[in-house]
Amino acid sequence: MSTRKETAAFILEQLGHPERFSVKPMFGEYALYADGKPVAFICDDQLLVKILPESAALDERCERAQAYPGSKDYYLVPEDMITGDHKLPELLLRIGSVVPAPKSRKKGK
Repeated sequence: MSTRKETAAFILEQLGHPERFSVKPMFGEYALYADGKPVAFICDDQLLVKILPESAALDERCERAQAYPGSKDYYLVPEDMITGDHKLPELLLRIGSVVPAPKSRKKGK
């Protein structure tokens, strides 16, 4: 199942800070970026956040789930946290501060 474009737009709207958050389509799903760095995925219309020491605050509040079969686990963020937790954008920005920037791809000749 793929993620609807409206879901990605809704999550971005809830996070605020349009200058700091963006999404990019990826294989029918979306990657969520904070300051240009990947911090989460939106898969099957659900937000999945990377499990890192910086995201440990989600450990007791979120289930763990795979983004796709065979992937590592991520925190599955429930909708009420997306709409009502004003600390979520701060947490995602903190993750972005420690995640390496994506490697640029060289175009073929």
